[in-house]
Amino acid sequence: PSSSSAEKKKKPPAGPSREKIAMMSYHEFTEKYADVCEEFMKINDLSRTKDFLIQNGHILLQENASNYLLLATLEDEMNGFHEKMRLTARQSQVISNIAELAKSLKSHPGNVIVPFFKRLENKEMMSGFYDGVETFIKNIEKRAVTKRKEIDAERAKEAKDMLERGDAVDLHDVPKEERLGPGGLDPVEVFESLPVVMQEAFESREVDKLKDALLQMPPEEAELHMKRCVDSGLWNEG
Repeated sequence: PSSSSAEKKKKPPAGPSREKIAMMSYHEFTEKYADVCEEFMKINDLSRTKDFLIQNGHILLQENASNYLLLATLEDEMNGFHEKMRLTARQSQVISNIAELAKSLKSHPGNVIVPFFKRLENKEMMSGFYDGVETFIKNIEKRAVTKRKEIDAERAKEAKDMLERGDAVDLHDVPKEERLGPGGLDPVEVFESLPVVMQEAFESREVDKLKDALLQMPPEEAELHMKRCVDSGLWNEG
C-alpha cells in the first residue's frame, strides 16, 4: 500500500509545467498556445477573465503571452479593428498588472490572481486600473501610426531599389515625389495617358513592338509621346 501511495504522489501533473512553458521560444509558444491567448483576448467580463486565468495562468502569466497580446493590440489597431484592440489592451493590462503585483509582493504570479481581482472591487483601484489601460491604448495608437509610416517607407524603398535595378515594380507603391522622371513628369500618369498599343508595347518590354506602335501614329504625335516617356523616366534615351 505504501509503495502505491508513493507512486500516486510521484505522478506528474497533466500538461507541461509553468517552467517548461517559460523555456519555450516565442514561435513554439504561439504554435501551441495561440488559441488560449485568442480566447482570453475575447473575454469581456472581468469575472470570467479571473476564472480563465485561474485555469490557464501557467500559460498566460508568461512573457511570451504578454508579447502575444501586445503584438495583437498593435496589429488590430493597424488593421482598423479599434474596438477589438481596446478589449485586447485591457486583457493585456490585466496580465501586466498581475505580474507587477506578484513582483512587488515577491510572490508567484499565479498566487496573486485572486488578490488582484479583489483589489478591483475597490472603486479607486478599478479607476486607477482603467486609467492605466487608457494610457496603454494611447501608446498603442501612437505606435500604430509610426509603424504604418515605417512600413510605407520600407515599401517605397523596396520599390525604388527595384526600379534602379530595372526589376518589374508597381509604381503605385512609390510615392509620387520619388517616382517623378528626369523631366519632372509622373510615369504613372504618363503611362495611363498613352495609346493602348504603346501601353502594351511597354508592358511586353519589346523594343520592336514599341517601334511598330510609333510607326502607326503621325510623326508629331509619336514624338510628343516619346518626349513625355523620356521626361517621366518610362524610356531611357541611352
